Amino acid sequence: MQMGFKRGDVHLVNFNPSKGTEAGKIRPALIVQCNDLNDVGHPSTLVLPLTTQVHANAQPLRFNLAAREALNKSSDVMIDQARAIDNRRITSEPLTSLSEGEMETIERYMKIILGFEQ
Repeated sequence: MQMGFKRGDVHLVNFNPSKGTEAGKIRPALIVQCNDLNDVGHPSTLVLPLTTQVHANAQPLRFNLAAREALNKSSDVMIDQARAIDNRRITSEPLTSLSEGEMETIERYMKIILGFEQ
């Protein structure tokens, strides 16, 4: 499936095969790559996988999303599982989109995990 992807959208992604502690199977993932790259058809996309194994108070490793639109279950965005994927791994139209405030929180958590902010 090839389409225009947008930062803040959640799509189904095929993460198989996986190794060790990597998230596997077909699961939702949040696009965090900038729209400048998305808009020019860059062949890969930076995403954060989601899991339905929700953990309370797991920030900054996780960010909770309530079920909404086509995201049928409450899920955690796994901030510590960021990865670049080939666009052919994206297998759906957007399931939902995050708000600007939600994306700002995820960006803050990513900065902490990557050591850009203390």
